[in-house]
Amino acid sequence: MKTDLKLGLGGGCHWCTEAVFQSITGVMRVEQGYVSSVTPFETRSEAVIVHLTDSMNLEKLIDIHLQTHSSTKEHSRREDYRSAIYYFDEEMKSRIEDIVFSLSRKRNEKYITHIIPFSSFEASRESIQNYYKTRPEAPFCKRYIEPKLEVVDEMLKDYGDAQINRQVDSQFERS
Repeated sequence: MKTDLKLGLGGGCHWCTEAVFQSITGVMRVEQGYVSSVTPFETRSEAVIVHLTDSMNLEKLIDIHLQTHSSTKEHSRREDYRSAIYYFDEEMKSRIEDIVFSLSRKRNEKYITHIIPFSSFEASRESIQNYYKTRPEAPFCKRYIEPKLEVVDEMLKDYGDAQINRQVDSQFERS
């Protein structure tokens, strides 16, 4: 029997992170908002909660996360855009640590991404949720989200997967 898993992912603007993971087959749901952890990461930071089944390739998901935000560099907005993977239990923490270590070696990168416990979540206001799905032609989407989706397209090809779905779902269309 498949169980549902969830993971918090933070690194860049939550509009971008939401769009990236909404486009991946196998991700059941993405919640956009603000996540906090434990000291010294108790301040809220833009992030998403990704819901998936245990059949989802966790390495692929984490690899996409690490490749679609600044996961190797500090910058002046890092407190607002914490590079993090938030776990919900110790078993998941261990899996994530192993995957990030393996990807670091594979990609020859030193990730600054924190692997930290989930503490709390506050959803973004409804008017900005599903940002890319509701306004794909917006300048922000064209400038920042579309290039990330191109990266995801290429990565999925490398993993032998189909391309991402960029269609605006009817449930997100604005009248």
